[in-house]
Amino acid sequence: MSLVSEGADVSSTLAEPSLATAGDYFALLKPRVMSLVVFTALVGLAVAPGSLHPVTAFTALLCIAVGAGASGALNMWYDADVDALMTRTARRPVPAGRVQPGEALAFGLTLSGFSVVTLGLLVNVTAAALLGFTIFFYAVVYTMWLKRSTPQNIVIGGAAGAFPPMIGWAAVTGSLSLEPIVLFLIIFFWTPPHFWALALYKRDDYARAGIPMLPVVAGDASTRRQILLYTLILVPLGIAPWPLGYAGMLYGAVSVVTGAIMLVLAWQVLREQRPADRASRNLFAFSILYLFLLFATLLVERGWGGLLARLTA
Repeated sequence: MSLVSEGADVSSTLAEPSLATAGDYFALLKPRVMSLVVFTALVGLAVAPGSLHPVTAFTALLCIAVGAGASGALNMWYDADVDALMTRTARRPVPAGRVQPGEALAFGLTLSGFSVVTLGLLVNVTAAALLGFTIFFYAVVYTMWLKRSTPQNIVIGGAAGAFPPMIGWAAVTGSLSLEPIVLFLIIFFWTPPHFWALALYKRDDYARAGIPMLPVVAGDASTRRQILLYTLILVPLGIAPWPLGYAGMLYGAVSVVTGAIMLVLAWQVLREQRPADRASRNLFAFSILYLFLLFATLLVERGWGGLLARLTA
């Protein structure tokens, strides 16, 4: 597969440095996405059994953050042509002309190599391999292939955003088990209703850019049904750590209540008619809070005390 963006002439832009600011390069890292990645990785690290030196724990989280940022930079490099056509993304550094495509590519590749190698040398090879695979999956499998070729892009590509808890767990244990896989599945099945809710009220943007998101290809009605279907799978998975013994009553209560709200909002999306899109916006906004509350509760209940004990031992 070619590593040359359809909208980027790398050879010419490498020779013409931009006047980008530090803020522009920071924007290439997709800091909002990076913050979610770091948070879910922290939960995976905190709930994992075993011990980890404070410096090693910080190094692991830093490498995961840098790797997530590298993925974002590579995504923005390759997608500069379609980003320029969408109101939501047109002001990103590359399509806006503040960062040249070749610079974004070099930035992303450098950060990718640094994060994976450092994690492997200073933490362990298993975590580094998972991080490397995550960057590859997001930048190549999702961005270069799935995003422009199938309406299932978010479903399959969502795996990239679900790996961080597994990487955090592996950083401590050097292996994987059922518990981080459950956390992976929660994020994996959360991703489609989250992004399809966004796609419902941004359908015109995706259509203009030629991105085959589900509302563009299959229509609103099919998308709304799929959102409800995935939410019906997500909610029991969100509750699962409680009956499996990975979490206690607090997590159980939070997961049941927030899961019920997710189901109500997904049902409202199913019943919603264009052009209001209010229910879609509500589901998109609450889905972020839902995932945060699940992982924050797990961190407080299962991981925070153990993490503090590890770091002060």
